Amino acid sequence: MKKSFSILLATLITACVASAGHAYAQSAVLDRVKSSGVLRVGVKTDYRPFGFLDPSGKVVGMEPDLAADIAKQMGVRLELVPVQTANRIEFLQQGRIDLMIATMSVNEQRRKVVGVIEPYYYAGGTALLVRKNAGIKKWEDLDGKPVCGTQGAYYNRSVAQKYGAKIVAFPGNVESQNALLTGSCIGFVQDSTLLGSILASGDSQWADFEMPLPIEDMALWAVAVPLEERDQAYGDLIKKTVTEWHRSGLLRSLEKKWGLPESEFLKEQQTKAKAQ
Repeated sequence: MKKSFSILLATLITACVASAGHAYAQSAVLDRVKSSGVLRVGVKTDYRPFGFLDPSGKVVGMEPDLAADIAKQMGVRLELVPVQTANRIEFLQQGRIDLMIATMSVNEQRRKVVGVIEPYYYAGGTALLVRKNAGIKKWEDLDGKPVCGTQGAYYNRSVAQKYGAKIVAFPGNVESQNALLTGSCIGFVQDSTLLGSILASGDSQWADFEMPLPIEDMALWAVAVPLEERDQAYGDLIKKTVTEWHRSGLLRSLEKKWGLPESEFLKEQQTKAKAQ
């Protein structure tokens, strides 16, 4: 299966270079990756288990594994570039990375500035991490209370507008978590996947915390390419790759590898991809 997929991608790249050079000439990213032999992928380093630093300082996680798969299929070396929620789109727009796999949820504003790839590769929703004795039983209990958030995350505005929370935004998730632990805010609003993985980590410092509220606003996550590349050869290659991740079960396999709960979204997407 993997061999046939490698042949498919190799054929696509060859076809892009052929055809009088027309399609390939429209993809500056493919040209750069081919000439340099390096694919630069922006990933998180503070979002366990999707992207984080292991004890040796190496960037690991589900999304670095996905990036490695793309680089391997393309026959180039992978360079992982650490990004945060606040700068990941800017890095892609500035050409500092060729591809973004960095827990980015999709909204109309982001569609206007980066090339959102479909099918989507994951999904998560808005959740809240608090101490068990915080007295937070419903979202409305956040009215007027300081809540830690991550700069650039869409969860912040939603929770502030709907429930009156006073968002204290930090550059990264690590800073937000530390602020929660030291009592600078009553809770940490973030994606349910991240908060769930924190609680499942077994780390004793989180033993007194919980996610007591229902998950809201389920959002789809997308790989992104530069906006101008979305409908060109490079965007088409990434679309085919993500489709194959679903069809082959790679995403579900990595989900299990990294200790994530089984996702209904991935089950549905695999069924859909196999039927195509």
